[in-house]
Amino acid sequence: MFSRININRFKETFVREEIIFALDMILSVGASIIVLLGVELVFPDLFRSFNLVLTYLLASIVASFSFFFIFKTYKIIIRHLGARDIIPFGMAAALKGVFILVVFIISVGGFYNWLLFVAVLDFLITFFLLIGVRIAMILVYSTINQRRTEEAKRQRVLVYGTSDKSVAVIKRLQTSLHYKIVGFIERSDRHARMLLDQLPVFNFDDDKALSAIVKNNSIDSILFSKDTDAQHESDGLIEFCIKNKVKTLIIPEVDEVSEGQSLLRPRAIKVEDLLGRQEIQISLDEIKHYFHGKIVMVTGAAGSIGSELVRQLATFGVKKLVLFDNAETPMHNLRLELEDKFKGLDFVPVIGDVRQIQRLDYAFRTYKPQVVFHAAAYKHVPLMEENPCEAVLVNVYGSRNVADKCLEYNVERMVMISTDKAVNPTNIMGCTKRLAEIYVQSLGLAIDSGKYHPANGAANPATKFVTTRFGNVLGSNGSVIPRFREQIAKGGPVTVTHKDITRFFMTIPEACRLVMEAATMSTGNQIFVFDMGEPVKIDQLARRMISLAGFTPDVDIKIRYSGLRPGEKLYEEVLANDENTLPSFHNRIRIAKVREYDYQYSQFVVARLENLARQVNIPDMVQLMKEVVPEYHSEKF
Repeated sequence: MFSRININRFKETFVREEIIFALDMILSVGASIIVLLGVELVFPDLFRSFNLVLTYLLASIVASFSFFFIFKTYKIIIRHLGARDIIPFGMAAALKGVFILVVFIISVGGFYNWLLFVAVLDFLITFFLLIGVRIAMILVYSTINQRRTEEAKRQRVLVYGTSDKSVAVIKRLQTSLHYKIVGFIERSDRHARMLLDQLPVFNFDDDKALSAIVKNNSIDSILFSKDTDAQHESDGLIEFCIKNKVKTLIIPEVDEVSEGQSLLRPRAIKVEDLLGRQEIQISLDEIKHYFHGKIVMVTGAAGSIGSELVRQLATFGVKKLVLFDNAETPMHNLRLELEDKFKGLDFVPVIGDVRQIQRLDYAFRTYKPQVVFHAAAYKHVPLMEENPCEAVLVNVYGSRNVADKCLEYNVERMVMISTDKAVNPTNIMGCTKRLAEIYVQSLGLAIDSGKYHPANGAANPATKFVTTRFGNVLGSNGSVIPRFREQIAKGGPVTVTHKDITRFFMTIPEACRLVMEAATMSTGNQIFVFDMGEPVKIDQLARRMISLAGFTPDVDIKIRYSGLRPGEKLYEEVLANDENTLPSFHNRIRIAKVREYDYQYSQFVVARLENLARQVNIPDMVQLMKEVVPEYHSEKF
């Protein structure tokens, strides 16, 4: 490594004026010796006299010393040598040649042609040696400086752990222009003082040991090859790195990598990496087998959940993907992404609204989907508190339209995406999602019990209805993490509604995998609830995000508490426990214990709510919602 210390030592040792002057003397006298040897080879009789040789060399020494001192050639900064700086060297070398010629004339007692030849040859060799060595020194300096600059740009990295994936990272990054892998680091002493892939393994058990490792090896970054390792060290190594301004990096998951990007290009650790849990084991082969060759439709396809469902379905060999959404720009972006990532995928984007029955009918009639994922919904709690009629029309009436079309066109299975806010709702959004659950489940139960009677004497439909509930997903559009990240980028303040507010979180890919697992394994009519793990305190989440961004909370970035918003809970309901759920086929998925409703009654309720919503009769609409969902309690309505 060519460090700043090394380059400075090089300058101090080899570029001092005395050293340069001595070097020029050696070169100049060396040039005269070269002339002597050359002339001796061509004209062996010219320098037979030892006194003449000695006179020549003494003249060379005296002339070199005098003219280098007079023209101050040793003071010219070598690395800044320019065309004008060559003149003093030419003058010094030329006058040296003249001086030697004069000394020769005096010594031999007259002028001879060979004396002029020797003087001119001495001038030429001296001049080119002086300039040539300086050019060589400039090249050496530039090479050292360039390497030092490149080295300074490369982050000195320790890779966490000694797993096969960690070793694979080393092999892929060993030629990187951005990262210099210094070694491995792990908490145990299993590989103490060992080499792995010719790199040392460093061990630590406390912050003192970590500090020594980082300082002694000038470490810039710690790189994690697995998100589970990062989660395990969230309060340990990562906390140390945050406090000591050491960068934390992670290798992205496959589903994060965009077209044309390197799979092993590290990125900074985000708070989402630390909130995740151990990877969920799902029946991937059975899921792929179920969806292979099927026509699948996703409503709300351009949203956070819908678009991730589309990405995962695109890898399952589906026959066709029908993307249904009313958001033009997000749909356009999703289309471009699918065209880039999945060249052979047969998909069709349909701009439409679940409130428009005719447009829904067109999509079902034209493409005849066999499986429908219904992710279209209005989801932002404060906004729906201010616009309750639109929440009813999209979340309740829209869900009814999708479910009815699934029956009409003999869809095999409809999977509705619901929310934890449907449990003991305190806001309009949560209540509308609960009402959508009621309609879809009652419809499925009516079919199973034979109480549903199709119009026009059609055959009894066989559609299976599945509902899935989960909490907040990390990084979804408009959610807390992107909002905090935007506020941090602007320099704060970061706004938290309440110091004690908590939420459950799940990654979008994790949620979508569980949705497909439930959809594949369900026999229909169940409301599946996902295990969301432990709740996260939003205040601590904000502080961790500020720290990961390289700032100090309450110092560099302020945190401001704005108060709970309309319809917002301080604590979300625990979705899955022994009191409110039953076990299912998967230990992370449980079946909600809910009151079952008569289909005729739920059909009447949805129709009445639609009518009241279109009339913007909010009091009567909310009153009916409370009658149907008695656990709904609202401070606003």
